[in-house]
Amino acid sequence: MNLEVKNEFYEVFEPLGNQAASFFLAASLYHSHKISFTAAAALSDLSFDAFISRLQEHFDSGFKLADQTVLEDMESVENILNHQ
Repeated sequence: MNLEVKNEFYEVFEPLGNQAASFFLAASLYHSHKISFTAAAALSDLSFDAFISRLQEHFDSGFKLADQTVLEDMESVENILNHQ
C-alpha cells in the first residue's frame, strides 16, 4: 500500500518535525484502538517515553484506557479487598 499525503499537510507538519506524519498516523490508530501503545510507538520510530511525551504534548493525555478495562480493574480491586 502506498500512502499519499496531500500537499496541504506538509505546511501543517513542517513545524512539528520530521516524523510528524508518522506520529500522528500512529497516534490516531492507537486512539481508535486499532493498534497497541507499543506498536504505535514503534511505528512512530519513537521510544516508549518519547511517544507518551508527544501524546501528552499534542493530545493532553498519554494512555487511553477503554471504559471496559477500567471497570474490570475496579472489579478486580473490589474482589481483592473483599477476600482479605
